[in-house]
Amino acid sequence: MHWKDIDMAADPDSEWIDDYAPGEEGTLTGEAVTLDLHPTGFLLRALGALLDVVANVIVFVVLLTIQSIAFFSLGVEEAVRSALSVVTLVLCLVGIPITVETLTKGKSLGKLAIGGRIVRLDGGSINLRHAAIRALVGVFEFYTTLGGAAALCGLLTPRTQRLGDLAAGTYCQYERVSGTVLPLFGIPPQLAEWAHIVDVARMPTQLSRRIGQFLAQAPQYDPERRARIAAELAAEAQVFVAPVPPVSAELFLAGVTVVRREREAEALRLERERLTTLQPALRGTPHDFPLRDDSPVGRGRRERVQ
Repeated sequence: MHWKDIDMAADPDSEWIDDYAPGEEGTLTGEAVTLDLHPTGFLLRALGALLDVVANVIVFVVLLTIQSIAFFSLGVEEAVRSALSVVTLVLCLVGIPITVETLTKGKSLGKLAIGGRIVRLDGGSINLRHAAIRALVGVFEFYTTLGGAAALCGLLTPRTQRLGDLAAGTYCQYERVSGTVLPLFGIPPQLAEWAHIVDVARMPTQLSRRIGQFLAQAPQYDPERRARIAAELAAEAQVFVAPVPPVSAELFLAGVTVVRREREAEALRLERERLTTLQPALRGTPHDFPLRDDSPVGRGRRERVQ
């Protein structure tokens, strides 16, 4: 999609911006690609936790019933029954959640229902240590305080983290986000010359993402709010851009987004070309180097050289 010959300063609601699809909630890259890297909301987390607690209680009741029937028929002593009941309780409240979250990399019945997954703060998969901390703290949060501690902590943290998440360094990531790539556009005609000389390398990535999110969601705003947000973002971006073109705030933001996207793509292309050029030197052997190794590694080297 190319820019239409329009004056954004004269018409802030011009047609080009409406070619964007409505923005989804989430983290956007500099290329305006929606990523599923945002936390699950409080209500969804509460529903998922409730489903997990109910599932654990049902499993415990079923196992306890089976044990009671078996103990009655076998005539097991009361002390043994009490000990095995405690073991069953620990298994259902701690052992099963740890096993399920570890094997599924952060999933559970409740999280499958709400579309969530427990991940580390950097977005990576959790391991046994994270699952164990969450499950042990969860006994206090959900069963001792009847969910009150988890709810209070979730309301007070920006990523809706409960105490177990804070202790383990995790949060619940929402995965049901469309990965739709929004239509790309080129440099506006008014900024064609400016795009060759502008310096945008100092702009922070977070600010660039906010600009991309605004451009995607701009059609949903009323004209007054749209112009106000564009002016605020442009004021922040101008500190990191030189020179600043004499155009409207929204057109300036769009131009900065396109320049960053094209330069990052060009940098990646050049990097791939350099790696391709270096492949023979990286995979080959030095000139006149004797190949006398009869090991599988040596034979593989001789085959590559031949």
